Formats: sequence, structure tokens, C-alpha cells
Amino acid sequence: MVLAYRGDGFHGFAAQPGQRTVAGELAGAIAKVLGGPQVGGQEVRLVCAGRTDTGVHAWGQVVHADLNPPVDPAALARSCTKMLAPAIVVRSAEVAPPGFDARHSALARRYRYTIHNTAVPDPFLAGLAWHVEEPLDLRAMRNATDSFLGRHDFSALCRRPPDRPEGPITRRVLDARWIREGQILRLEVEAESFCHQMVRSMVGLLVRVGRGRARAGDMSWILASGDRGLAGSPAPPCGLCLWEVRYADPLGGFAPPRTPPKSQAKSEA
Repeated sequence: MVLAYRGDGFHGFAAQPGQRTVAGELAGAIAKVLGGPQVGGQEVRLVCAGRTDTGVHAWGQVVHADLNPPVDPAALARSCTKMLAPAIVVRSAEVAPPGFDARHSALARRYRYTIHNTAVPDPFLAGLAWHVEEPLDLRAMRNATDSFLGRHDFSALCRRPPDRPEGPITRRVLDARWIREGQILRLEVEAESFCHQMVRSMVGLLVRVGRGRARAGDMSWILASGDRGLAGSPAPPCGLCLWEVRYADPLGGFAPPRTPPKSQAKSEA
């Protein structure tokens, strides 16, 4: 299944007792469509490509569930959407090939972060973009973004899991670029995988550069330090969206078609 949802009404994706979550709502809808709280004698268990946090949105979240007996995926998608929309929409659904895993079969994830850079906030963008009043130096932000490309220890930009208090957190960033559309600035970043709060920490640090409170040259030594405190506060979750998940060609149908970002004119700064 490929899902789209607004994250501001949920306590993240993963199911949590007593909390409204995307997984909890979707699993409940699937079970209801198929006739009860259990399917084939088992609870509906969902596996996702990226566990989004509270307030984080998705346009191309991919999930799989082992359902027995098999069901018509198109009919299931329509029924779930009728129950869950507009907060959650099942954009498409297919029968997965043997061995497919929404998380482990993924080759890369692409996130978008949206900033509304203007003095006056837009009520229609509330909850979907970070409103930043001060004019940002986009040229400096683009120069700084290049430092994140490639394989690095991103410990300085990640919230460590409780079971891993030490050691490097190595990730490979495949693409990272800023796109300007008038007053809207969007960071598109793709990596094989991300650690917790990595994109939001990137954006928070890059906005410091855009405000003139840090330099593009600071990125390398902040990354090398591994010190979470040097990166500063992460950007708010409202601007972040899991845009796309990429799989190998035989599994390509499970992700929305790629939409390459518009080319960046060098004059935009």
C-alpha cells in the first residue's frame, strides 16, 4: 500500500497503546473491512518504509501487511480510504511479490521539508510548512547543504535510540537540494536510510546558515564532532513530508512515480 496522510492529527506512524497513530487507524480499518479485529486469527500487523514522528506528513509512505486469506487490494484500498479520508488516504495497493518487505526492500527514501519564508504567515500553510520571517540566504544554504552529500557519521544530527548510546551513526545521502518557488523553499533530500530527526536537524542547522548565524564551512566540523548539541534545535515537524520510497524495478509499482524536482537556477539565492 502507498499512503498519504497529514501527520498533525497523529502521534506518529507506529502503533502505541492509548494514542491515535497512523498504523493504529489503518490496521483497525483493514480489520473492519475484513470482518473483525483479527484476520486469519491474527491481528493486522503493518510494516512501514519510514516511521514518521508526531506531526510529520507523508505522500509516499509504503506499508505491507501479511493477510490470509488474500484480498482484492484495490477494493481494500477503496474501503480503507472511505473510512479514513481525509486524514489518511490509500493512494494505491498491490499484491506484493514473495519476500517483499516495505522497510528492508527499500533502496532509498526521499523527504521534503517546506519553509514559508515571508514576513506574513499564510493560514492555509499552517501545519504544512515552517514559517520563517527573516529573509534567508538561499545561496549560503545551498553551499552548506553540499556538505551532507555522501557517507558520513550523522551522530551530530540524530537523536540516539536508547539502546545505542555510543558509536557512529553512518548514513549515505544520495541527493540534497533546495528548490525555490516564490516564498516557498523546499529541501529535497534522499538517502538509503535516515536516523531519528536527521532531516529536521539538517534543516534547523541550514536555517541558521541562512540567517547568518552559522557558516557553510561549519557543517564539516559539526558533522565530524559527533556532538548533538552543536547542531542546535531541529526544525519543527510540520514542514517535513516522506515524499517517496524507491525499490528495485520489480517492486517499483509499490512507490509513486518519481517526480524530479524543478531545476535550480543559479540566480535563485
